[in-house]
Amino acid sequence: MQEVLPEIEYEHILTDNASNDGTVEVLRKIALEDSRVKVIIRSKNVGAPRNIYAALEFAKGEAIIPMLPADLQDPADVIPDFFREWQKGFNVVYGVRKNRQEGFLLRTSRTLYYKVIHKFSDATIVANAGEFMLIDKRILHGILDVKDENPFIRGLVAQSGAKFSTIPYTWTKRNTGKSKATPFVLVDQAINGLVSTSRIPARLALLFGFGLSITSIFLAIYSALGALLEVSSPLPGVPTVIVALFLFSGIQLFFLGLIGEYVLSIHGQIKPEPKSFLLEMHNFDKES
Repeated sequence: MQEVLPEIEYEHILTDNASNDGTVEVLRKIALEDSRVKVIIRSKNVGAPRNIYAALEFAKGEAIIPMLPADLQDPADVIPDFFREWQKGFNVVYGVRKNRQEGFLLRTSRTLYYKVIHKFSDATIVANAGEFMLIDKRILHGILDVKDENPFIRGLVAQSGAKFSTIPYTWTKRNTGKSKATPFVLVDQAINGLVSTSRIPARLALLFGFGLSITSIFLAIYSALGALLEVSSPLPGVPTVIVALFLFSGIQLFFLGLIGEYVLSIHGQIKPEPKSFLLEMHNFDKES
């Protein structure tokens, strides 16, 4: 980095999310060898987004580049391009994953998700952009002021309305190890991203429920008129009633679950779980 951008002074903040392997020992050694490398070791695993969001509070630079996680799938060699765009006046520079070295099913699911969130989000969510980006310190202070207990970092940055640019790159496969991002974790993050950036799903639930209510009223009137005029017998319609009952019950449960996501989000903000405390901090000055 120093050779490519000699005019830039930088620091690395490495935050360990309660690793149970030899990571902590390696980080301590690196911190001893280079004072520009700052290390935070946490007491428990709070998930990658919350871990990096909390670590951003310690960043002191004019521009900050989160890498989540630091497994080099997001290539560090595009960082100089981030800085050149920032020097042009862009407050945010997104790294956009134009090519993904991953399976067809996962790649297709991500593409569909970005289309949905772009359509319904209240902010401009850049397709295929992750947490690998450059953020101006003024934008960073704004998103940290939110004090989000379940942060969707790229959504918070997008909601700032900052002037942004994009840098395309190839998201490579992991060289070693296995990702902890299970399908459950990915779905959880996807739902959190949609709920935290848009009110549209709840509004759709309201409109859809209203439409079903109106339709039910007309069907009730139709059935009553049919019975009074002896146009139809109630017995042949029993299967239809059963199917409709299960169908509408399923739809109601679906939208109740959707509304429940918003309630859980509110609950998480009002009554957060105990914070992960810092076990160790290396190379931070007393003011940090």
